Amino acid sequence: MKKIIALLMAVLMTVGMLAACSNTPVENNPPADETKGQVDTPETPDTPAEKEKVTLKVWADQGELELIEKLCNEFAAAHTEKEYTFEYGAVGAVDGKTRYLEDPAAAADVFLFADDQLVDLVKADALYEVTRNTDAIIAANTPGSIGAASYEGTLYGYPMTSDNGYFLYYDKSVFTEEDLATLDGILAAANAAGKQVHMDVSNGWYLASFFLGNGCKLTIEDGKQVIDFNNANGLAAAEAIRTFCNNPAFVTGDDSVLAGGIGDAIACGVSGTWMATAIQEKLGDNYGCCKLPTFTCGDKQIQMGSFLGCKIYGVNSQTAYPVDAMELAEYLTAEAAQIERYKVLNYGPSNVNALADETIASNLALQALSAQSEFAVSQMVLGGFWTPAEAFGAELEAHSTADLQTMLDQLVAQALQG
Repeated sequence: MKKIIALLMAVLMTVGMLAACSNTPVENNPPADETKGQVDTPETPDTPAEKEKVTLKVWADQGELELIEKLCNEFAAAHTEKEYTFEYGAVGAVDGKTRYLEDPAAAADVFLFADDQLVDLVKADALYEVTRNTDAIIAANTPGSIGAASYEGTLYGYPMTSDNGYFLYYDKSVFTEEDLATLDGILAAANAAGKQVHMDVSNGWYLASFFLGNGCKLTIEDGKQVIDFNNANGLAAAEAIRTFCNNPAFVTGDDSVLAGGIGDAIACGVSGTWMATAIQEKLGDNYGCCKLPTFTCGDKQIQMGSFLGCKIYGVNSQTAYPVDAMELAEYLTAEAAQIERYKVLNYGPSNVNALADETIASNLALQALSAQSEFAVSQMVLGGFWTPAEAFGAELEAHSTADLQTMLDQLVAQALQG
């Protein structure tokens, strides 16, 4: 009996202990779903990546600097992925090459130069070849300006203007469109009206138009003048010049002669955009402009050539930021920039769409220059050409009967000595 009671007491004690354990609270043990994903390290906010900082130095004409600063700021606003800083210098197109060669490493990343400086800059390894959007840039600009910005088929610059060249101003009351197509037609119409046709033949800049039109060379290769005006093509061109100068309607002289006589004794004349205002004031409603005519050369009609001067932006080959510099140079010379440059500074565009802008399309001088640019070449002339060319032209203006081949041989020999 005592054994049974003892056994029952042991069982009761065990059950009590189990019950006591089941009623003990569990502390600091939250449900599994509340702890999921928690980490022991404190949270830190995300920080944006620091923008790349790019500093670009830009050279431009003194009168263009205010506009250039505006355009650069617009470029930076359109490229917020980087932080741009710009430095500016008043170095114009005339001095671009000289200032660059003084210290290429310190020169601007994007700088302005005249087209006749391109060859020397390329030879000095100063310019980055245009490798971004090249086809689009070529398509966007006139052929003459692209030619001026290229060397041996490679584009080295971004044309900014194409307004330093020449074309024909004429009095609409004297000529029909058919007359204006050929030099023969112009001379016939002028003679019929008792008027004169002006061209400064003793100025080598204008004289060259006959030779260039007939396929002669006047360029620079390896730093030396190349000229072949004394070949068969040159002789044929010279014969055409003589015929022109011997025509009763022909008159020569500088721009002051043209400006003073146009609308009176002079019916038409060859010059550039700098004469537009004065000539338009003289001619009024009869003001007209067109490309140069063809001329009779042997048994053919040959389109007169010309020189075309352009201002060009180039990228320094030593820039630390070639991609940014190329993109900026393209922006500074794009359609919108060229239209604004015309409106602010009256610079003639090289961009085809800019030339078609309503405001610019009404500028007859620029439209004539654009039409002539298809037949124009960049002025690649060393100093030795100008004086003998002037002498050659002056002889023809004076109706010299000297042997043309001899005269041409002297012209070329003297030009090569300079």
